[in-house]
Amino acid sequence: MSVTHPPDRLSDAPTRAAGPRRTAAALLTVEGLLIFVPFAVLGNAIGWPASLDDPAATALPRLLDQEGAVRAGYTVYLLYSVLFLPVAVWTTRALTGGGDSPFSRVAVGFAVASTLARTIGISRWLLAMPGLAEAHGEASDPAVRESVAVQYQVLNDFGGGIGEVLGVSLFAVGWLVCTILAALRSDAAPRWLLIAGFFVAAGLALPLAEIAGADSGAATSVGTSLLHLWFLAAAAALFRRPR
Repeated sequence: MSVTHPPDRLSDAPTRAAGPRRTAAALLTVEGLLIFVPFAVLGNAIGWPASLDDPAATALPRLLDQEGAVRAGYTVYLLYSVLFLPVAVWTTRALTGGGDSPFSRVAVGFAVASTLARTIGISRWLLAMPGLAEAHGEASDPAVRESVAVQYQVLNDFGGGIGEVLGVSLFAVGWLVCTILAALRSDAAPRWLLIAGFFVAAGLALPLAEIAGADSGAATSVGTSLLHLWFLAAAAALFRRPR
């Protein structure tokens, strides 16, 4: 009479752990490379991201002239920003070995806040700015153009503060730091990657100087570039991690 032994659940653990690692690595790779699409499209069309600081008299006519490219570029950028949430959640899960801790839960909360702030900031270029560009182009009265220019500046500053300062900087830093602190309690991630993450978080935090009224200059681009290099390094580390 044959005896059926219960499945060895411990032997399935490496397989179960490999699933989140592969998923996170794939998402990190897509996110790390997808950013180059809006950079290429918007950079060629309007000189983005340097164009974010242009005055209305320069930005609105150019937006009207390049509306198709601007919509396409910012639509991809919006997709990239929405994708940040699953990327962040799966990365936290993979780097912590699926463990549940206060740090990992807070990290997910920061990821949700970052995604929401990013999408609000980007939406101004798809929903409001094209209308302002049309109004600016059709206005023959200098007073009307000046009024449109003021609206543009206020909306751009407000949307940029939410999207770049809060979404790309503050909340993303919160997610990254909390994820690293949670991951340090496990052996699911290489230590060099976690240590590098602290330096990336410091770079991402530079635009927060704008809250104090300082000009952060190209700090947002520098921090974002560091983050994407870290994304690709994390993807490579997770792909190569022993099953």
